[in-house]
Amino acid sequence: MAGRTTCMVMPAAGFMIITILLAASTTAVADDSTPIPADGSQVGSWFDNNVKPLAECKGALDAALVTAEDRPKLIKVMKDGSGNFKTLTDAINSIPERNTKRVVVYIGGGVYNEKIKIPQNKPFVTLYGSPKNMPTLMFDGTAQKYGTVYSGTLTVESDYFRAANIIVTNSAPEPDGIRSGAQAVALQISGDKAAFYNCKFIGFQDTLYDYKGLHFFKDCYIQGTVDFIFGKGKSLYLNTEIHVLERNITVVTAQQRDASEDNGFSFVHCKITGTTYVRSTYLGRAWGSSPSVVFAYTDMANVVHPERWNDFGHPERSNNMFYGEFQNSGPGSNISGQARYTKKLSDAEAKSFLSLGYIQGSKWLIPHLNTRSRHSIVEE
Repeated sequence: MAGRTTCMVMPAAGFMIITILLAASTTAVADDSTPIPADGSQVGSWFDNNVKPLAECKGALDAALVTAEDRPKLIKVMKDGSGNFKTLTDAINSIPERNTKRVVVYIGGGVYNEKIKIPQNKPFVTLYGSPKNMPTLMFDGTAQKYGTVYSGTLTVESDYFRAANIIVTNSAPEPDGIRSGAQAVALQISGDKAAFYNCKFIGFQDTLYDYKGLHFFKDCYIQGTVDFIFGKGKSLYLNTEIHVLERNITVVTAQQRDASEDNGFSFVHCKITGTTYVRSTYLGRAWGSSPSVVFAYTDMANVVHPERWNDFGHPERSNNMFYGEFQNSGPGSNISGQARYTKKLSDAEAKSFLSLGYIQGSKWLIPHLNTRSRHSIVEE
């Protein structure tokens, strides 16, 4: 795609050349209406084919986003001091409050032992790492010390956030059932209209706090033990691996929707894997009074508990829980007679969960940073 090009030589390992295509004319949005194909091999082309140039879809995007994507700023964080900053915290602090332009923070490889917060008054931030040398953001915050909401290694409160090719880890010890407040969040995302591409989130209990807002996760990896994807965000997880670590009983989701709210989790073409005991993993339990979670076209290993879903000790919620499954596969996809709360969805019932319209993507979704998008990364 055409655009004005700025080249910068990066003195990182392997000598990386980063080319940032700044012209807004190559910005793109996704078509909300086209359903995600049933064939997983077509997901990549489906996503690319539903991304249109700004010239064609400019009127559908949020006006503030259109402004922000014109001439974004690049800053570099390099542990060896060769960038603009040596720490991610200093880089975030350098972004002005109420900024109106996209700021792309390139993070060099290595481990960054920092507790990072992107506050609400700093929107339009992108964290970007090399897919060949993904940086790791690491901290050991726990609920006991910070409270669950603020225990995250990475806390994002601002809107229009994006991340690609980063690893976010909470390195606190695994909860043992004895220590109080041992839950430890890797990512807390409460900003609206956020997207994550090829990111990894590593923890045990409460790994990913999908707190609130519209969110999109594509090609990601999420690891944990109990309630490790939780909150009341409205989020689409696409082509993402959910890895369950060994424990007697494990739970993937704890969705917190209440009856008057519009939120939920949709997992499409995902993969549930695990080192845990056979058939010991619940797909979810009802943290809120009316949770909404759907798994569609998902490959499930033989770790899924026969009951599949749990009422969280609140049987009165059973009439309000929406736990849907649609055309899943693998040994864990077999729905037995013990599965009290599972709803096998029809094509019509599944439809609203199987497109970018679930998260109003046409208003805000921008593709990840690759050779087909506005920011082109070339490595040598």
